[in-house]
Amino acid sequence: MVEEKNNKILIITDAAASMQQMAADIAAIIEGYPGYSAQTIDAERFAGNDLLPCCAFFLGCEAPTPSSFSYLELLLQHINLVGRPCGLFSSDDNALKYLSALVIDSEAVAGKPLLVKDGAADRETLQNWVQGILKTP
Repeated sequence: MVEEKNNKILIITDAAASMQQMAADIAAIIEGYPGYSAQTIDAERFAGNDLLPCCAFFLGCEAPTPSSFSYLELLLQHINLVGRPCGLFSSDDNALKYLSALVIDSEAVAGKPLLVKDGAADRETLQNWVQGILKTP
């Protein structure tokens, strides 16, 4: 009997409805990959132990420096995530710059950030981006 590995992925967003919808769309794609599971969480409810068992994570916010990301900012300055894949998404260029800077100290491997125009990405673009972050076939 072959045991399927369960790769847990965490998607953390601010409270913006567009980012929460993007997180749900990303989670739906991830759930379609055998052996992967996704959990979405609002940054205000995030705890450090949510991230530790995950093989990858995604961060999304609508504007730079959301107050809900204050704990996440502090944690990512002091946690070692060397080599862990990370996807960054937003509808704002400055928010993507903020998110890119946010993960530097943790040494997570941030893939190419996804700039989402009008709060949504087409399914094919989103799927290709998620595959690039996770390096899935």
